[in-house]
Amino acid sequence: MVANKKVWTLEEVHELYNTPLLELVYRAATVHRQHHNPREVQISTLVSIKTGGCPEDCAYCPQAARYATGVENNDLLSVETVRSAAMQAQAIGASRLCMGAAWRNVKDDEDFDHVVELVKTVRELDMEVCCTLGMLSENQAKRLAKAGLYAYNHNLDTSEEYYDDIISTRSYDDRLKTLSNVRKANLTVCSGGIIGMGESVEDRCKMLLTLAGLSPQPDSVPINALVAVEGTPMEHLKPIGIWEMVRMVAVTRIVMPDTVVRLSAGRTEMSQEGQALCFLAGAGSIFAGDKLLTTPNPDAYEDMDMFKELGLIPKKPFTDGFVPQIEEINEDLSSNPDDLRWSRPGHTIEANVQYTKLGKEKRKAQE
Repeated sequence: MVANKKVWTLEEVHELYNTPLLELVYRAATVHRQHHNPREVQISTLVSIKTGGCPEDCAYCPQAARYATGVENNDLLSVETVRSAAMQAQAIGASRLCMGAAWRNVKDDEDFDHVVELVKTVRELDMEVCCTLGMLSENQAKRLAKAGLYAYNHNLDTSEEYYDDIISTRSYDDRLKTLSNVRKANLTVCSGGIIGMGESVEDRCKMLLTLAGLSPQPDSVPINALVAVEGTPMEHLKPIGIWEMVRMVAVTRIVMPDTVVRLSAGRTEMSQEGQALCFLAGAGSIFAGDKLLTTPNPDAYEDMDMFKELGLIPKKPFTDGFVPQIEEINEDLSSNPDDLRWSRPGHTIEANVQYTKLGKEKRKAQE
């Protein structure tokens, strides 16, 4: 687990963010070499085990049921399908399989039982297993831990202040509570955000300050660039520039030196030269495979060519010392009903409401 280091202030993070880029990259590269093997990059593969139909209104997400984005709803994948996907991921050098389900929160039902079996199946292949399933209780986190889960992903997305401009169906506090539940189950925490959603530089700095202030700090922080999907309220936003991505990676590396910085969504818009700068600035992980849940991702063989050119090597599983084991459950881990009550803030976001109406009209026209 990652221990806290320096206690940062917002002013310090903001000043760091505005450091001249080449100096910032140099500082970040120095920190990276002090805490990590700069040649190692972890390769993860993300599999959507349950696609579409999510009741949330996240303005960036094509899996929200209320928007018309063309994403087809699919039920949970079978054990055999997930095992095959995991083996294919291993074949391209992936040491971690991340499984995502388009849920608001985890429920104590047959679907969750099935996910527990999926975790066991992948763990038995000697891979690190990560899940992103929405909000979950402490006991649900413990069940996943006993199935051999390595990490749980639950992104903060942005600053607490800007959060209410993009999501109205769950609260920032519930995201933080989920991360706390993950820690109580002795799982590693994966939590980051998305840039390019119309947020300010201060919002980016505040998000990093919140993450850096967690005790302990997250074990990994994904930095995503918005992929604007037609049919979502953010469909008209332009892609962010490479310098913004490099800068965000570098600042994340410096304020959380032991954390693995994950270069996540948006890589299709980045040249190999741009990605190389991100690795220099401290990125230590990528997602390989043709999709990130429902959005495009660079071809795995292109990534391997890039690794060869840059002298990078895939990181092996469990090299950070945490090796979860599959354990028998000898206690009642059903959740207290109060632990499954998640808030609904109640405010409205005009753009999200508008695109919900447009989604209804489009689906009706297609009937």
